[in-house]
Amino acid sequence: MNTRISWYFSGEFIKLVSIKTIIYQNPNNGPTEMSALQLIYQHPLLSAEDVNTIINAHKKVYFRKGDYLLKKDQVAKMYFCVEKGLIRSYVYDFEGNDITTGFVGENELAIDVISLFHGIPAVEYFQALTDCECYSIPFNDFQVLYHSIKGFNEWGRAWMSGNLFELKQRTISMITDSASERYKTLRSRHPQILQQSPLKYIASYLGITDTSLSRIRKELVRES
Repeated sequence: MNTRISWYFSGEFIKLVSIKTIIYQNPNNGPTEMSALQLIYQHPLLSAEDVNTIINAHKKVYFRKGDYLLKKDQVAKMYFCVEKGLIRSYVYDFEGNDITTGFVGENELAIDVISLFHGIPAVEYFQALTDCECYSIPFNDFQVLYHSIKGFNEWGRAWMSGNLFELKQRTISMITDSASERYKTLRSRHPQILQQSPLKYIASYLGITDTSLSRIRKELVRES
């Protein structure tokens, strides 16, 4: 098994990020690429039977470009695992500007933690930037599995710990790294975002203007 997993947390928006595709050995058919759900729910304490039980609690859902998975003031009742496509979370600032707070790509899990776990209205919008294929799991079903499968409980703890670590890193990066450095980090870790998201959303996510992002991209082209 060859992969590196990182965790990312932005506001109330959590996602599991796969840096590389995992390949596992199927004794009958040779090497096989893992599904999005197998990738997301891998953990040393989760057996193959546990993972299958968790996967079977999910339902395949489809979103068209522009569809909303969740809107501000709605209460989240489920979370989604993205198999194909790109999703954006965003808010409006005090001046009415649209500010991107996060992206969720393929083999990533998107969840509005505060709304889902506390049963309160969301403060962010979650919108499909492309046609998307996802798997959803209702919160009540998740709760049953979380409390009945010991390994799932440990998976959740590791997930939250990793997200808090990444939140701290991103917070510091926004202060200590230049806009160019933040862009290069995004480009190297999440190429799907650059391929499928309009530049204006990437610029707001990086905390810069569209003009500044265009300048950075031109400078990097000249350097290469």
